[in-house]
Amino acid sequence: MDLNALQPDCSGLPEELRALVEQAWGRFSEAAGDCVTHLDAECTLPEAFASELARVWAGSDFVVDTCCRDPACLFDLLISGDLFRAYEPDEYARRIGALLDDVDDDAGLRGVLRRVRRREMLRIVWRDFSRRADFFETVYGMSGLADAAIQHAESWLYRAACERWGTPCSVDGTPQRLVVLGLGKLGAWELNVSSDVDLMFFYPEPGETRGGRRALANHEFFGRLGQELIGALNQQDADGFVFRVDMRLRPYGQSGALVMHFDAAEEYYQDHGRDWERYAMIKARVVAGDLERGRAFLAGLRPFVYRKYLDYSAFDSLRVMKDLINQEVRRKGLQADVKLGRGGIREVEFIVQSFQLIRGGRDTRLQDTRLWPVLELLEAEELLPAGAAGDLREAYLFLRNTEHAIQGMADRQTQALPRDELGIRRVAWIMGYSEPDPFLADLEAHRGRVNLHFERIIDIDMDATGPGSRRRPAESWTGLWMGTLTGGEATRLLEKHGFAEPEAALESLRELRSEDLTQRLQAVSLQRLDESLPLLLETLANAAPEVDRTRTLGRILPLVRGVVRRSAYLLLLIENPGAMDHLVRLCAASPWIAAELADTPSLLDELLNAETLYSPPDREELQEELGQQLLRIPQDDIEQQMECLRYFKDAHVLRVAASEIAGTLPLMKVSDYLTFIAEVVLQHVLELAWQYLIEKHGRPGTSGGEAPDFLILAYGKLGGIELGYGSDLDLVFIHDADHQAVSEGDRDGRRQIDNATYFTRLAQRLIHLLGTRTASGILYEVDVRLRPSGASGLLVSSLKGFEEYQLDSAWTWEHQALVRARVVAGGRALTERFEALRARILSRERDLERLQAQVREMRGKMREALGTRAGQISADAMFDLKQDEGAIVDIEFMVQYAVLAWSHACPELLRYTDNIRILENLAAAGLLAPEDAELLTEAYKAYRSAAHRQALQNAPASVSVEEFQEYRAAVSRLWRRLIEEPPCAPG
Repeated sequence: MDLNALQPDCSGLPEELRALVEQAWGRFSEAAGDCVTHLDAECTLPEAFASELARVWAGSDFVVDTCCRDPACLFDLLISGDLFRAYEPDEYARRIGALLDDVDDDAGLRGVLRRVRRREMLRIVWRDFSRRADFFETVYGMSGLADAAIQHAESWLYRAACERWGTPCSVDGTPQRLVVLGLGKLGAWELNVSSDVDLMFFYPEPGETRGGRRALANHEFFGRLGQELIGALNQQDADGFVFRVDMRLRPYGQSGALVMHFDAAEEYYQDHGRDWERYAMIKARVVAGDLERGRAFLAGLRPFVYRKYLDYSAFDSLRVMKDLINQEVRRKGLQADVKLGRGGIREVEFIVQSFQLIRGGRDTRLQDTRLWPVLELLEAEELLPAGAAGDLREAYLFLRNTEHAIQGMADRQTQALPRDELGIRRVAWIMGYSEPDPFLADLEAHRGRVNLHFERIIDIDMDATGPGSRRRPAESWTGLWMGTLTGGEATRLLEKHGFAEPEAALESLRELRSEDLTQRLQAVSLQRLDESLPLLLETLANAAPEVDRTRTLGRILPLVRGVVRRSAYLLLLIENPGAMDHLVRLCAASPWIAAELADTPSLLDELLNAETLYSPPDREELQEELGQQLLRIPQDDIEQQMECLRYFKDAHVLRVAASEIAGTLPLMKVSDYLTFIAEVVLQHVLELAWQYLIEKHGRPGTSGGEAPDFLILAYGKLGGIELGYGSDLDLVFIHDADHQAVSEGDRDGRRQIDNATYFTRLAQRLIHLLGTRTASGILYEVDVRLRPSGASGLLVSSLKGFEEYQLDSAWTWEHQALVRARVVAGGRALTERFEALRARILSRERDLERLQAQVREMRGKMREALGTRAGQISADAMFDLKQDEGAIVDIEFMVQYAVLAWSHACPELLRYTDNIRILENLAAAGLLAPEDAELLTEAYKAYRSAAHRQALQNAPASVSVEEFQEYRAAVSRLWRRLIEEPPCAPG
C-alpha cells in the first residue's frame, strides 16, 4: 500500500486546523519511511479514514506524536482492524497476558506495559475523537486497560517477590495476597483518557514470609511489593509510563503506611474515618490481587460508608467539601475547569453521591460504584426534582466528552479549557462545533443547569423548603433555647405565641439542656441540637391555633433525646422545614404517632414527602413496593429482610395514621389499609419461612401425587378487615398433606421429617419471624388461641382435622368466630376447599332458641369479665366502646347470630367476613329491616372511629357515658329483639 493512501483529507477543516494537520502529515511522511512497506497490500481502509485522520490529528497532538514516533503502532492498528472495532470485555487482559508469557525481568514487564499502553491509548483516543466510540466505550475501555495493567503487573511482581523473599503467610500458614482497591474514576469504571489511578493497598492478616532465606514481616513484604507496583505503573522512562498512581486516599493519607492489614483498616475507618473518605469509598472496588478476600473486606466496610438510617449529614459534609474545592478553584484560578469549576463534573458527582450516602444503607441498589445507573435509579424513584435527571445526564455527557477533548489533545491530566484561541477551537471541533462560540455557549448553559440543581439540592437556601434547604429561625427562639433571654422575656415570648403553659415548656427545655446526655455530646451533635430546637420552637409557635403547644413540645422532646447522638435525624429536620411542620402537626394530633417516631426515628423520612405521607398506596401497590424492596436484599440475609419488613409496616401504618388525622382517609379505608399492610407482610413472611424449611428439610412430601398446601387463616379484626392501630393478629394454620409422607430431605445434609412436623415447624418459624423483638420492635403480636381445641390443640391442623373438629366438637362461639375467618395467605386450591368447608359449617340449619341462648351466655361472660361493672357506673363513668352493653361486641354478636341462623337459606351472607357488608346483605335479603341495618352500621362506624381516635391518643377504648347514648340505646333495643326475645320471622 502506498503512503499516499493514508493522506488525510483536510477539506472539511477550518483553516487554522488544516495547517496543523498538513504540518503533522509532513512529520509523519518523513518518519514513516520504509515502515509503510510493512502495511499489508490487502489492508483496506474505511472510506471515511482520510477525513477521520484529519479530524483526529486536528484535535490531538498526542496522536500525532505517537504516530510520528512509532508509525508501526498505527500500521499495526490498521492491519489488525483494531482501530475500527470495539474490544471484548477481557481483550486487554488477554493481550497483556500473552505478551508477558516470556518476560523474565522487571525491565521486560515495564516495557510490555508501556508499549501496550501507547498502542491502546492511540486506539482509544482515535475512536473517541472520531466518534467511532461513544462516551461509555471510551471510559469502560480506559478502565479495562487500567485493570488489566494493574492485575498483570501485581501478579507478575508478586510471583517474583515470593521467589526472592518467600511467600507471605498468616500465623496459621495461610498464604496471603495483596488486595488492590481502585477508587475514583477507576473504581467507577469511568476512567478518562488521561487520568491517574487512585489506588489503595491492603492485605488480609499479619504474619511473615515462609520459604525465603529470611523471614520478612507481611507488612514489609507487601510494602516492598506495593512500591514495585507503583514503579511499574508510574515511573517515566524512554517508553513513557503506564498510569500515574495516586495513593493519597489511603488511611492517614501521605503520612500513613503504604499498606495496611484488614483489621487495622477496619479499626481506622471505624475510629478515624472522615466524611470525605466515605465519599471516596463509594467508588471503591477490588481491581487486582486477591479479588475474593478483597470483596469480602469491602463488604465489611459498607457500614462505614452507608449508614443503616437515612443519613442527612451527607448534605452538610458535602457542603464543607465543596467549599474547600471552591476555595482551591478561586486560589488557583480554576473557574474554567470543567471538573472542579462552577457547574462542573464534580457537582454532578456530588449530587449523586449525596443520595447514595443518605439512602444507600437502606436501598442497596444505590451501593453502585458507577454514576450512570445510580442517576437513572434516582430518576426512576423520583428522588430528584422534576427534570433534574435529564439535565444532569445531558450535562454530564457533554462535560465528560469535553474533558476527553481537553486531555486527549496532549495526554495531559487537566480539565481546564485551553487559554489560547487555537486550543479552544480544537476542543470545539472535536466536540462537533465548527466555531468556538456556540460550543462555549452550550458549555455554559450545561454548567448553569448543573449548578442550579446543585444549589437547589445541596446548597443552603434560606427561602427554600425542599430537600437540602434550610430556614433560619428568629433570633429570639435561638436566645430562648440557648438561655440568653431572661426568665420574663422567655415567658412572654412563649405566651405571645400561644404556649398555654410557658413555665412548663421552659422547664422541659432547661431539663434537656442541662442533662448529662446533652452535656456530653460531641461538637457536631450539639451544633445540630442548637440549630434544630429553635426551629422546632418557631414551628410550634406558627402552628394552628388549636394546637396545644406545650403538650406537643413534651411529646416531641423524647424523640429529640432519642436521636441526639445520631444527629443525622436532627439534620433531616433542619434540612427539611416541611418535615418539621409535619412532625409538629402529627405529634400535636397524636401522642401515639409521637411515640412511634421516638421508637423508630427512621420513620422521620416519611415526613419528607407530603404526597405519599397523606396518600397511602393500595393493596397492589403495597405488594409491589415490598416485593421490590425485598429483591434488593440477599435471600439468605434474614436479619435485613426482617428489618425491611418492620420498616415497611411501620412506615405505612404511619401514613395511614397521618391520613386519618388529615381527614383524607375515612374510617373504613383506614381499617382497609391497616388490613392490607398486614396481609402483604404475612404473605412475604410466609415465603421467608417456607424457604427456610425447604433449605433445612427440602420440600414436604406429596400425597397421591399432589403437592401439599398450607394456609394462614385470619380471624377477628384481621379476618373482618377491621384492623386497628396496634391490633394483634388472630391466626389459625391449616395444611393438607399426608401425615405419613416425609419431606424430600436426606440430600445435601438435610434431614427428613414427616409432613405434620414440617408444617408445625413452618408455623413456628412464621410466628417467630412475626413476633421476635429487635431494636426496631416486632412486626405483629400473634394470637393462635382460636385454633381447634385452643391452647391445648395442635398448632397446625389438617383440613380434615379442622373439618371434624368444627362439625363434631366446636362450641357455638367458635362458629361465631368462623364467620370472620378468611384466608390471607396460601395456595389457591386449598383456599377454595377451605371456603367450601367454611360455607358448609356455617350454613348448617340450627335450633334458633338454642343458638340464642348460647350467644347470650357467651356475651354475658364477656361483659362480666371485660365490661364496665354496674357498680362502677356513675356520672363520670366511662363507656367501654367494645365490651359494654350496646357496644361493638353486641353488634358483632348480632351479625354472627344472623349468619349462623339464616345463611342456610341465604348463602349470600357467607360471601363477606366484615360486619358492614354482612349488614348490607342482611338488609338486601330482607332478613333485617333496612333502617335497623343502617342504624347498626352507623353505630358500628361511630364506635370504631372513636376507638381509632383513642388509639391515636394512646388512650383506652372508652369514652364518657354521656357520648353515644342514642346509639347505645338503639343497639340494646335491637339486641333484645334479636337475641333475647323468642325467635321470629326476620325483617
